[in-house]
Order: sequence, then C-alpha cells, then structure tokens
Amino acid sequence: MHPAMQQRVDGLNALRARANLATADFYAMIGQEPPTMSVRYQVVTKGECAYHIVELATGKTRGFRFSYKAAVNYAQQLEAKADRRAREP
Repeated sequence: MHPAMQQRVDGLNALRARANLATADFYAMIGQEPPTMSVRYQVVTKGECAYHIVELATGKTRGFRFSYKAAVNYAQQLEAKADRRAREP
C-alpha cells in the first residue's frame, strides 16, 4: 500500500478506536452496557473492477458488482433487509 494511503488508514483506525473507547466510557458512566453494532456484509475487492459482497457470518459471497459504489449500495440493501427480518415476529 502507498505510504500516504497507509498513513491515512492508520489515522482513521486510531480515530475509530478512540470513538469506541469514548462510547464505552459514556455507557459506563450511566451503568449500562454499550449496544453492539455488528456488520453483516462486507465489500471485498476481487479485481481491478470487481467487488464481492461477503456475508461475514458464513463467509459466503452474496453478490458481486463491477463498481465500488454499486457494491456498497447492494451491501447496504442486504443489511436493511436483514434488519427488517430481525424485527419481524
């Protein structure tokens, strides 16, 4: 990975870690457990212009797209569909 890109990734990971710690501290102040937000689907690059949408629980590919934006949109649709199913009795 290009050094400038790696530096940005490291910076974002540090910010994400600090945000998670701050959230946990705030919930500890009120004596509750912080809610867990788990991601079900992940976009994985498989080529120059190919992206798989992988279900993290099973490791299975649920779809593929040929642009990153379309892949992310599809992953968000799958997440929304799974959320709706989880809320149904």
